[in-house]
Amino acid sequence: MVEIFQTVEGEGTRAGFPTTFVRLFNCNLRCTWCDTPYSYAPSKPEYFARVSEIVKEVKKFPHRFICLTGGEPLMHGYKSERLIEALAEIDHIEDIHIETNGAIHLKPFAELRQNHEAARQKVRFILDYKLPGSGENKRMIEENFAYLNDADEVKFVIAGEEDFKVAKEVVQTKMKKGIPLFSPVWESMEPAKLVDLILKHQLTQVKLSLQMHKVIWDPDLRGV
Repeated sequence: MVEIFQTVEGEGTRAGFPTTFVRLFNCNLRCTWCDTPYSYAPSKPEYFARVSEIVKEVKKFPHRFICLTGGEPLMHGYKSERLIEALAEIDHIEDIHIETNGAIHLKPFAELRQNHEAARQKVRFILDYKLPGSGENKRMIEENFAYLNDADEVKFVIAGEEDFKVAKEVVQTKMKKGIPLFSPVWESMEPAKLVDLILKHQLTQVKLSLQMHKVIWDPDLRGV
């Protein structure tokens, strides 16, 4: 584990809503622009916790939404599945959005969502499709698009115009379901420029997604 905390969701379709964040340790990718390097090796986990202990901590917060994130929260396989099931069974939780990096196969987790009654109602995937600027584009599992539904989101973190070009192509040729989110890399893509590109290319289905938490607080501040 890295941390469990409450804040407002910073991006995506739930941006602005009070949310409980559950951040798991470790990641199978090393993106060039990653803003949470404390969540994977060579950093160390902050602590270890059983699923029941995580659920107990989450229940202390009244929020309807959970963001399950990392690192990469699905890389723990069976343990990740059990955690998702347990979080879905918390009565007051209405939405669990899972931020996954596109390099973990979604099939077992999509099957869990389909077969577990509470998860079917509450679980959504936010697939962070890595573009060339991340250095991890070749690790993307294209089959994952087949496991998305209309309520899921696909996030494209855009560092420059080449990333924009690739993201546009993916949206137009590979995405069948889900909401595409275009988010600028904080240090290298001006939000106004990204808006200009979205409008110029008439991407009417794309939603601009800014990292609200980096506007409210210092971009390097943890636990917000």
